[in-house]
Amino acid sequence: MEKNIDIKAFLKNAAGKFFITIGVISAFFIFFVFSAMTIVCYGPSKAARDLFVTTVMETSAAKFLARIYFTDEEINSIILKNSAKTTAEITDEKLIDIPKNTEISEEKKGIEVIDIKGAGFKGKMMIVYDPSRIHVAVPPKFGDEAEGLKIDEMVKSENAVAGINAGGFMDENGVGNGGQPKGVIIKDGKILSDTGGKSCVIGFDSENKLIVGLMTAKQAIEKNIRDAVSFGPVFIVNGKRAEVQGSGGGLNPRTCIGQRKDGAVLLLVIDGRQADSLGATYEDCINIMEEYGAINAANLDGGSSTTMYYNGEIINVCASVYGPRKLPSAFVVK
Repeated sequence: MEKNIDIKAFLKNAAGKFFITIGVISAFFIFFVFSAMTIVCYGPSKAARDLFVTTVMETSAAKFLARIYFTDEEINSIILKNSAKTTAEITDEKLIDIPKNTEISEEKKGIEVIDIKGAGFKGKMMIVYDPSRIHVAVPPKFGDEAEGLKIDEMVKSENAVAGINAGGFMDENGVGNGGQPKGVIIKDGKILSDTGGKSCVIGFDSENKLIVGLMTAKQAIEKNIRDAVSFGPVFIVNGKRAEVQGSGGGLNPRTCIGQRKDGAVLLLVIDGRQADSLGATYEDCINIMEEYGAINAANLDGGSSTTMYYNGEIINVCASVYGPRKLPSAFVVK
């Protein structure tokens, strides 16, 4: 009996030391992290400060880190100085010359996937040569009680073969379920969501041309847009790249869409928040889109929503620790 008491006492003592050790290590780690952030925020490098703020403010759950050090007014000032300048210009459809279906070879009706690598990031570029294959997918309904669908569910719901996440949604503290979209969603020429006013509309018209620019839902319908979402900013319009200031959105996972002059659609995802891929800035994405010939291009919802699905599987690395998120919309390839 005495031996058992000794063993229990030993185990209790060992467990206590273990948890004390873990507690001390955790305390040192937290102290180190906050010390490092303090140096970044209040140190001599404004560029490092701006990169930190713009990066965390594009997350759903980590915005509080910037708010520990700065007021909302200071944060908004930093973001404004590190962003893409807004343009009133909208896609000029006449600059896009899509071959007729009879002129497109079978090879050019397919899909090509290319690995993308840059300084500190990696991703995937999907080229869809026939733009008529791109459509918007949505869940059955929107609203307070509704939920979005994961990217694989979106693709399957449209009998498609590929897809990427598209528009934004209400996501307070990173727990949004994709049931309440932000801005405009248009599908098959019908307005499914409109939160009012002008927003950055990104979508395809009846001639399968990618239209990007600030407009209302009504203006989008007047431009014969058949499928569209809202997000932004616009990266390239009518061959002219957006002017990006400073760190331009910080280093984050990105999803982008673009179109070449010949109509081929460029779908880009950049992995982020990983050891081998921190993420990309707006400038990085614009450079990639230009390299692949985009005449029009725009930023879609990124961060933990960034997902590319093809041939029955997700082919990029999702930043969400819980796996692919539920979404209000996707661009799918039929």
